[in-house]
Amino acid sequence: MNILVINGPNLNMLGIREPGIYGNDNYESLVKKIEDHCKSREIDVECLQSNHEGDIVDMIQQAYFDKVDGIVINPGAYTHTSVAILDALKSTGIPAVEVHISDVSAREDFRQISYVSYYCFETIMGEGLDGYIHAIGLIEEKLGEEI
Repeated sequence: MNILVINGPNLNMLGIREPGIYGNDNYESLVKKIEDHCKSREIDVECLQSNHEGDIVDMIQQAYFDKVDGIVINPGAYTHTSVAILDALKSTGIPAVEVHISDVSAREDFRQISYVSYYCFETIMGEGLDGYIHAIGLIEEKLGEEI
């Protein structure tokens, strides 16, 4: 199994940006947590991050050509603004889970709309970094059902 984890803007600032919301762990510890989990499950994983919408679209499109089995995506602020990321996900047909470290449903009104949720088969919110592990498990389950 091959999973791509995509993180959007400001996630490289974990541990610095609003630790009361996002916690004290940095981005490198998130990547290590994901990689360690996937290694224990014999899953190939690649973790990517960009602050640029077009780069994220390119990552999603490349996942199609690389024959990625599943995508875990935290689009950051692009969750609420990017039809382009939604369209890229739709164009690939790759199963995807949306992840948010915080519970965005309990935050500002403008965070209540998620464009990527129109494609993703599940959304994980408010589980901190463990939400990524949960999302990977959901992709494992979904891909197991499809075999």
